[in-house]
Amino acid sequence: MELPRASLSVFERRRVLRLFAAAPAVAVLAACGTESDEPDQLLPLATAAKADAALANAIARTHSGMSETARELAAARTAHATALQREIDRVAPRDPEDPPSVPDPAPKKAPSTAGAAADALRTAMRQGQQQAANLVPGLPGHRAGLVASVSAGCASLQEVLG
Repeated sequence: MELPRASLSVFERRRVLRLFAAAPAVAVLAACGTESDEPDQLLPLATAAKADAALANAIARTHSGMSETARELAAARTAHATALQREIDRVAPRDPEDPPSVPDPAPKKAPSTAGAAADALRTAMRQGQQQAANLVPGLPGHRAGLVASVSAGCASLQEVLG
């Protein structure tokens, strides 16, 4: 026994409606499935920024002639680390009870001479600038802007150090 043509179209419409109703659920599952288990690309930048700030603070405590410049550099790199940490946490929210995803670096010891200390800061800024610049092309727009700002900030700090 064949069903009349009108009843087939009702069944087809119901099937289409079910597919449309299920589409949001499928989209959510697909989005969840594409989340990467790899560490955030910004973690090494934030870790380096914190380490640079610790080095600069150690130099500020050890070499009085460089203390003002080193403290300014430490403040700038701390701001970089904070902005990067904020972006990391925005993408992968964490429980406020958990420690930050970017740990504080081990205490740093300043180089023994002012010349070596200045060289260490220049090297750190050059590496930070290059590390950020290399990452920019592979990032989405909003993250690329943040990382490019960090790169530009490190380049500016290199100029301050001479």
